[in-house]
Amino acid sequence: MEFLQPDSWQEALETKAAHPGAVPIFGGTDVMVEMNFDRGRPAAVMDLTQVPEIQEWGEEDGRLRVGAGVTYSRIIAELGDRLPGLAMASRTVGSPQIRNRGTVGGNLGTSSPAGDGLPPLYASDAEVEVSSTDGTRRVPVTEFITGPKRNVLRANELIAAFHIPEAEGPQQYSKIGTRNAMVIAVCAFGLALHPEQRRVGACVGSAAPTPVRARYAEGFIEGVLEERGLWDSRQEIGETTLERFGEMVEMAARPIDDVRGTAAYRTHAVGVMARRTLKWAWDEYRGGG
Repeated sequence: MEFLQPDSWQEALETKAAHPGAVPIFGGTDVMVEMNFDRGRPAAVMDLTQVPEIQEWGEEDGRLRVGAGVTYSRIIAELGDRLPGLAMASRTVGSPQIRNRGTVGGNLGTSSPAGDGLPPLYASDAEVEVSSTDGTRRVPVTEFITGPKRNVLRANELIAAFHIPEAEGPQQYSKIGTRNAMVIAVCAFGLALHPEQRRVGACVGSAAPTPVRARYAEGFIEGVLEERGLWDSRQEIGETTLERFGEMVEMAARPIDDVRGTAAYRTHAVGVMARRTLKWAWDEYRGGG
């Protein structure tokens, strides 16, 4: 196996162009597991930990641009107030050691439907910035992942960053696993309130071939909030409405039976998480959050 280690973004792109089969790693929390279990043995691995450009974040065109090499720990510490939903998801990832190495960029690259960092990106309409020696393009995250561990990356492209709006309202993330910590999600749910746009973003994780936006549920709750004037009055959402929202989220799930849980359990669980996270987020909004 060939080991490649560029020390600049331009060199990384040139290296990828010359070695299109090279697998990029930063934290390696997914890639190394595959290699350790002999599920994959790439001809070349490209270590990106020496590339400073992908470890930066900042504001760009009214959004946050977060480099693919920004770790979960840094998202929690440096972006927790700006991206609370993503910070919540980041806190559920593995152990502190894993959070110190793992990245949302790695979640995007792996493209697993169980990626903890993905539902918050979907709920806030994030975009993925990918680059090659031919140029740079931005892809909506809902179009980036095409199936389990499949995405639209071309052979010569690398993930540079993701672009996401700063939270304009409360956000929530909920996850169910076979134990309380250091576990792959049986199912997950991300939610974001966008009061300025009067929109609600909702995404189901680990209950379909890809993360899935619960579009009908979003449309339903947006209609209720608008018709009843709740964005302005900040009155409580009724229990019947919360239950209906959960039922519509269940309709978005397309789960399977596997060793971590049955399809029926996943479907039920995402509905429960949807009801709870919407209530938590709305209670925070009512309190001025």
